[in-house]
Amino acid sequence: MTTRRAVQAGSRRGRPALARSRRPAAAAAAAAGLALALAACTPGGTDDSSSPSGTTTSDSPSPTGSPTDSESPTDGSSAPADDATEAPLPFPANTDPDTQDPSADAALTVTDIRVGHHDGYDRVVFELGGTGTPGWRVEYVDQPVDDGKGDVVAVDGDAYLQVMISGSGYPMDTGVDEYAGPNPVRAADDGEVEEVLLRGVFEGYTQAFVGVDDERRPFRVFSLEDPTRVVVDVRDDD
Repeated sequence: MTTRRAVQAGSRRGRPALARSRRPAAAAAAAAGLALALAACTPGGTDDSSSPSGTTTSDSPSPTGSPTDSESPTDGSSAPADDATEAPLPFPANTDPDTQDPSADAALTVTDIRVGHHDGYDRVVFELGGTGTPGWRVEYVDQPVDDGKGDVVAVDGDAYLQVMISGSGYPMDTGVDEYAGPNPVRAADDGEVEEVLLRGVFEGYTQAFVGVDDERRPFRVFSLEDPTRVVVDVRDDD
């Protein structure tokens, strides 16, 4: 909203001069007073009673082709707004793998993970710090297998959505501290996402698993900026 200050201009009208009853000095004083009054009403005059000029604020536009990014976090924290104004229905997604290439200069580290339940979908947000634009490969897998060791890892859920964020680097390379919060990150009980398990960085990819309740649900993936985030939405048809 832009605050505008309006300065109202005014004018004075002097009474008809009674030349025969006024002395020249009095007439001169009256003329000087009239000139000062007119100067105060001109655009260059001062207005000591007016407030300072307002600050212009505006909502940041959402990235092209991405849901809007204008509402408060649902967990009550001071984290960046991750919530779309509403979930498009029907959900423009399927269960096929979703891929995107990173920028050539990408060197990113996951700094936060958030999970929220919304009307028609669950949202998982991976916040990243560093440089460049992330890429990803997100797909359902039969088992959650650790990319570095090849071991099956425990993830709560009936279907497993593997998230591979490309353009990743180790904290020693990106200069950004990695996520050190709860792992796995548990979701609320009223959605399709059960939990998110972060595994770590291996050969330029950050690996994570999203445990989905009951069956493989359609999903979509996109990125947001300021700060950099990779967002995974899982449709909730219930």
